[in-house]
Amino acid sequence: MKILNGSEIAVYIKERQAKQVRALRQSWKVFPHLVIVQMGEHHVIDKYAKLKSVYGDDILVAVDIVDTSEADIIEQIKKLNSDKNVHGIIVQLPLADLSLTNGVLAAVTSEKDIDGLGGKSVYIPATVSAINWLLVSYNIDLSDKKIVIIGKGKLVGLPLSKLWKSVGYDVTVCDTKTPNLRAVLGTAEVIVTATGVPGLVTCDMIQKNAIVVDAGTASKNGKIVGDLAEDVRERHDLTITPLYGGVGPLTVAAIFDNVITAAQKVANLKGQQDI
Repeated sequence: MKILNGSEIAVYIKERQAKQVRALRQSWKVFPHLVIVQMGEHHVIDKYAKLKSVYGDDILVAVDIVDTSEADIIEQIKKLNSDKNVHGIIVQLPLADLSLTNGVLAAVTSEKDIDGLGGKSVYIPATVSAINWLLVSYNIDLSDKKIVIIGKGKLVGLPLSKLWKSVGYDVTVCDTKTPNLRAVLGTAEVIVTATGVPGLVTCDMIQKNAIVVDAGTASKNGKIVGDLAEDVRERHDLTITPLYGGVGPLTVAAIFDNVITAAQKVANLKGQQDI
């Protein structure tokens, strides 16, 4: 078994980001600032918001978590859009009312939509960047492989499939309702799963020597788990993400890469004004 360890890669990315933030703060007096907007309490949401807060502390990026209500969330986002000291805004998904998702995401101005989910964002969605970083770091070439993505969500499946298809990769997209999912997975050399359904993908669904990236997140018995059944990681022939420390750490790193980029744009404008 070969483990795709995102935590190790994230360490090097964080070191580079810390240097970038120091330069912004010292040379340009620009202090990168991320605001996470969330609505309602949820174990997974709270866990990931806390991870982002800790990561920001480590590299001197200010992170604020704003709890709001369904009635006030759009107005809250508008205020953050107009705040010059805020460089990035994340709407923590899923919202309690899923029907609000598109409208809420669209309310975030494109320059501050560092999660890349609003449709007009200038940034690639963080989990998509994370998956690409992970595969590139382990020298995995997708150009000659049959790829199956499970999940059609805004966070992973939809943007990842769109990106990979645009560069000519052989991509099939499925979801939990695909009637022949087992048969489709049986042909896949690369599987990326992001449904949030624990145990969806079992050991016998995966062909020999496959590459498996689990980007699913769900809460089960108080713990955050992915889409893979426990028996999958007993296979010694697979190249696979670990239960913890695979895509997640790189997703957080990618979010802060986008925040830093947004802050650098502000510094560039300051530089132009000084000329």
